[in-house]
Amino acid sequence: MKYLIALLGLVVVFGLALLVSSNRKSIKLKPLAVMLVLQLVLGFILLNTSFGYIIIRGVASVFEKLLGYAAIGINFVFGGLANEGAQPFFINVLLPIVFISALIGILQFTKILPLLMRGIGFVLSKINGMGQLESYNAVASAAIGQSEVFITVKKQIGKLPANRLYTLCASAMSTVSMSIVGAYMTMVEPKYVVTAIVLNLFGGFMIVSIINPYTVDPNEDILEIVEEKQTFFEMLGEYILDGFKVAIIVGAMLIGYNALIGMVNDIFLMVLGISFQEILGYIFAPFAFIMGVPWAEAVSAGSIMATKLITNEFVAMLSLPEYTKEFSERTLGIVSVFLISFANFSSIGIIAGAVKGLDDRQGSVAASFGLKLLYGATLVSVLTAIVVSVII
Repeated sequence: MKYLIALLGLVVVFGLALLVSSNRKSIKLKPLAVMLVLQLVLGFILLNTSFGYIIIRGVASVFEKLLGYAAIGINFVFGGLANEGAQPFFINVLLPIVFISALIGILQFTKILPLLMRGIGFVLSKINGMGQLESYNAVASAAIGQSEVFITVKKQIGKLPANRLYTLCASAMSTVSMSIVGAYMTMVEPKYVVTAIVLNLFGGFMIVSIINPYTVDPNEDILEIVEEKQTFFEMLGEYILDGFKVAIIVGAMLIGYNALIGMVNDIFLMVLGISFQEILGYIFAPFAFIMGVPWAEAVSAGSIMATKLITNEFVAMLSLPEYTKEFSERTLGIVSVFLISFANFSSIGIIAGAVKGLDDRQGSVAASFGLKLLYGATLVSVLTAIVVSVII
């Protein structure tokens, strides 16, 4: 039965992507089929094999170590602030982003990260049938962040046609930054975080190649990566401050969104006798169902999905423990991988603002297809969840 539901889910996802396609005749079916098979194979390896378990445990242990090192700095500044046994979210989950951001800066400065991003991007371009710039951008978005990535390709931003710019922006919204992966792993099982990151990379190319198909002229597919000329300590200071800004911004958004959701839920309960999140749950329940969630759990799963869409993934992840007893292990896995992306309304402004800061005209272009970006990125999350539902 789960295979039939997954097949239905794939038909719905690809059908919804086809519905808004800018050029249906240019869709390349072979790369789509190859990437779908790769998703299934990689997902199976990561979630169902001993080799995958070793990879997951290896990645998880690295981040556990990094979080431990981050705690040294955090305790030096904030030690004694919390009560004995307390686990403040800002201190334990968000502040480690500062340390991980600093490490990313060091890897960037030493040219290790750019080399990896170029290499992986080149290999991906041979699989997805798209340009090297698009493939590099997808990998770089996951490595250094959805807004920072545009700085590395700022020489090309002003020259890109709207269709290629859409692909770059869609990649930035479909992935997650490595600087916050450690934070995710404190709220979601590491195996689902790692699997989602890998599958979203291919899923992003699949959905974009349906919504926004085109062929890149090899003469125009020139990858010029801009590297800022800074001293080591200038770079380190910048990345540390950037990490702290991310932690503060996420913390502020969590305070505001959680408070607003609580208020709106109470208003709906008083007026209609049902909370706002429950209403959203019923709206999103069909999507949860085609992702492989049993109908008995689909409304609750739909509520978490909607929360992520209208707020952000952190708010949704924080609500997951409320459903631990209600959800089966399989549903928890499906919902977890859905949450691992930047597909939410606030990302539209972040991405459009990042592009506008580099090129005013292109920033307006990026803003004009904001809702289409969110539409595509959400389909990527649904596609990843469907693939995982077949495996677990």
